[in-house]
Order: sequence, then C-alpha cells, then structure tokens
Amino acid sequence: MTENQSQPREYDAVKGGESQVPLGAAVLGGISGVKSRLASPIVEVKIAALSEALKYGDAGLDLIIGVLQDESMLVKFAAYSLLKDRDEPNLKEQLQKYFPTFDFDVITVDAEGKENSRRRHYAHFFAEDLGNGVVLEMVYIPSGTFMMGSPATEKYSSDSERPQHQVTVPAFFAGKYPITQAQWQAVMENNPSYYIGEKRPVEKVSWDMAVEFCGKLSQKTGKKYRLLSEAEWEYACRARTTTPFHFGETITPELVNYDGYKPYANAPKGLYRHQTTDVGSFPPNAFGLYDMHGNVLEWCSDHSDAWHSNYNGAPTDGSSWESCTGGCRVLRGGSWISKAYSCRSANQFSLFVLARGPYAGFRVAVASVSP
Repeated sequence: MTENQSQPREYDAVKGGESQVPLGAAVLGGISGVKSRLASPIVEVKIAALSEALKYGDAGLDLIIGVLQDESMLVKFAAYSLLKDRDEPNLKEQLQKYFPTFDFDVITVDAEGKENSRRRHYAHFFAEDLGNGVVLEMVYIPSGTFMMGSPATEKYSSDSERPQHQVTVPAFFAGKYPITQAQWQAVMENNPSYYIGEKRPVEKVSWDMAVEFCGKLSQKTGKKYRLLSEAEWEYACRARTTTPFHFGETITPELVNYDGYKPYANAPKGLYRHQTTDVGSFPPNAFGLYDMHGNVLEWCSDHSDAWHSNYNGAPTDGSSWESCTGGCRVLRGGSWISKAYSCRSANQFSLFVLARGPYAGFRVAVASVSP
C-alpha cells in the first residue's frame, strides 16, 4: 500500500534531546512539513528542510528550485549544492536562471613560460546591480580543502609561508575582479585612484577604506559584503593548484601585469607596464577569477605576519586570523610594480591599515543575507 506522503510518518518525529533544529521551530512530517519549514525565518531550519525535500521526488525538487530565490545566500548555497550535480534539463535551466554561468579558458605554462595546456571551464555567478549601468559580478567558489602556504623547496618562499597546513574553506562568492573604479564610484561617490580608468582597479585604498566600502555596499544591497580572509584568498587564487602560480611554474607579461624585467623560474624577461591595467585583461584561474596575480595588491581581513611570524596556530577553517590587535593587515597577489616571485599564490605582504599606494586595492566576498 502506498503511503500518503502529505501525512506525518513515524520517522518524521524528532527524537527528544537529539534535535538539531532550533528551539521553537515547527517540526512537521511529509511534504507539508517541508513546505512549512522552508517558510521559516530561521536559516538553519530551511537548510535542514532542503535535505528532507529530496525524499519527495519531483515535488521535493520543485521546492528546492524555489529556494534558489531565497534571500539568504547560505540557504541558496544549500539548494545549489543539492542540485548542481544532477542532470535533469529543467534543473540545469533553473540553475542557469538563478546562478548563470560564464565560460573561459584556463591556461597553464611550464617553467619557461610556454603554454602547455588550455582547457575550457565554466563558473556560476550572480550580478549585483550598483546603478547607472555598473554591475558587480560575484563568482561561486565551491567549498574545499587545500594546503595553505609553500614548501621550503619553492624558490623565494619564506618561513612566514610555513608550516604548510590543511585548511577547509566553506563555499562563498568572490568578486570576479578586484573592485573597479566605476564600482567604487557607484558606492563611495569619489575616486582615490592615481591611474584613472573606469575598468581599472581602484587603488590608493587603505584597509580602513576597503572595509568602509564593504559596509556601504552591504547597506546598498542588503547582503553582507566583506574582505576575503587570507585563507579564502589563497584557496580562491590556487583554484586547486599546488604550483607557485595558478598558471603553473611561472608567469609571463602575457598572463599577468607585473614587473616583467624580474621573471621567475626559467621565464625570459618581458614587458613592464609601469601602471595598472583594465581588470579582466588576462586569463582567469580555474574558478573564473581574474587578476589574482599582479595588477593590484588585495587587502585581506587578517592581521599581518608582523605579529604572526609563521602559520603556527593559524585557523584551519578558512576564517580570518584575528588573534592580535596590531595595526597592520595582510595583502595578497602582488601588483603591477612587483617582481614575479612576489605574485606567487602563497606570498604575503603587510601594510599599516591607513597606508595607501597606487598598487593597493581589494576584492570582496559575500556572506549570507540576514533572514
């Protein structure tokens, strides 16, 4: 006899004393119970209900698809993770609607800077309308575990990049590019940059200014924008690579905006542009992020290695390292003025929070929306 899935069943009950559902949450059985919990204002209740929805076939999938429109990015993440590996055409269509994709080539090079592979990739993103035709594209970075830091065998690496340690990073969205001058202008109504251009990265930005931008962007959009943690930044930059650069063993001026007179590994000397370039002028990494090496240094949320001389005691959950009260913060990625080795995925910089220069910018991450 086929059971009525709209009615509570014995195993729908939450066992006393072992519930993971917050106190006060309604616990109902069947598809009706799932619908009720998905209407809850409590994020944890919604996420728990999503997994339950899978038990109910097409009706449950329809509920999960509907959640792709939820206000909370955490709830959207949960729905996306349940749907992303399924092959049904209608699901792919819905994912493309709410999490559209873009295609790009991922390039790797050998130690001499010669291209040795080119692969087609895609990434999901959402677009944030900042007004007057200015858009901020935020790329989905899947969760994962990686080895943060560099081995002692990596040329020009330092002890501050060690010990290498395993870090597990939850999924998040990161800016497709460093924040541009047009995006800064749309939020802050000014432009502090030295090298002017709407599509160029904003620079001459202190850490405090970058944090202020995140706060105003959050107010403007209703989402919780912030700087990336140092661990998030390195994970996003590496995009599952372990080489000194996400491009491979070295970089070239055809791939990165840096001081091409100072190459890395066996790459030849090349062009030194002496200024910033439009974001997206060079190929992205496998996550679909551009300008992770060179162009402008990117502020992170962490206190700098002036207080943390190495990674002993560093967080392993992807969070920002905030164990000291010093006035310096971490920057990553190198800039147009940097030697090639300073653009390595593991390389760190440190500046006082009020410091500004025509080489310092940032990109943003987004967390969940308050329910």
